[in-house]
Amino acid sequence: MTKPLGSKTKATIRVVENGKMRTRFDHLTTEEPLEIRLVSQNRTIAVTMRTPGADFELAAGFLYGEGVINSKKDIQRMSYCVDESVDGEQRYNIVNVELREELIPDLQPLERHFYTNSACGVCGKASLEALHLRNCPVIPQGPIVTPEIIYSLPEKLRAAQGIFTATGGLHAAAVFNAQGELLNLHEDIGRHNALDKLIGSALLSDELPLNNHIVMVSGRSSFEILQKSTVAGVPIVCSVSAPSSLAVSVAKEFGITLIGFLRGERFNIYTGWERIKAG
Repeated sequence: MTKPLGSKTKATIRVVENGKMRTRFDHLTTEEPLEIRLVSQNRTIAVTMRTPGADFELAAGFLYGEGVINSKKDIQRMSYCVDESVDGEQRYNIVNVELREELIPDLQPLERHFYTNSACGVCGKASLEALHLRNCPVIPQGPIVTPEIIYSLPEKLRAAQGIFTATGGLHAAAVFNAQGELLNLHEDIGRHNALDKLIGSALLSDELPLNNHIVMVSGRSSFEILQKSTVAGVPIVCSVSAPSSLAVSVAKEFGITLIGFLRGERFNIYTGWERIKAG
């Protein structure tokens, strides 16, 4: 098989500055489709535009977040496509997932991915009911953290974004412990994919649920960000921008502390203020 595409793509650009044009090289964030296939069902269950890298983690996190699997043990094997009829590097855009034989997954919840984009969900009431039907528990109380710990997160996330530094075009999702120490970070052109990679990595490392951790995402908090965080047991979710109304509803329903507009020494708490130890 040929070499897979990297997370960065080199490009020749022309820069116009002070009325003069010059040529230089630049790096772009690679964007390629990832097709997730279930081997036993012989069907494609999702296609997402992503930045290549941590593809197995992305697939595992997606399947876990959507309720197709409930644990690492549900996955027997993951591999890239070996179909010789598929062109070389494109085989790295297809992940085959083999589930344990006795598992019969419920694929109905995945139907919404075929008629909504990554920023949308189905209607609010149906979305909340779907999480209850999956028996997602309310997040346990704690941990309690200080504002100073929350203030420190954006800079730590930004400093760890290696691909963003090179390209300027990536979202990130990071997990911290209750003391604000960065434990893991993943980047992707889609913020939902970055979170899937993060949760998938925790799943494959037997680190779920993340009941004593903080997750921070770049961009805004949407329904899907809170859905994935709820399933992973995350008690505190932070973002640099605003949450959506449905994200706030999910956070309130499942006991998540939802923080938005985290910039400098200021942030808004939309739900779960009890976990923030402020004067």
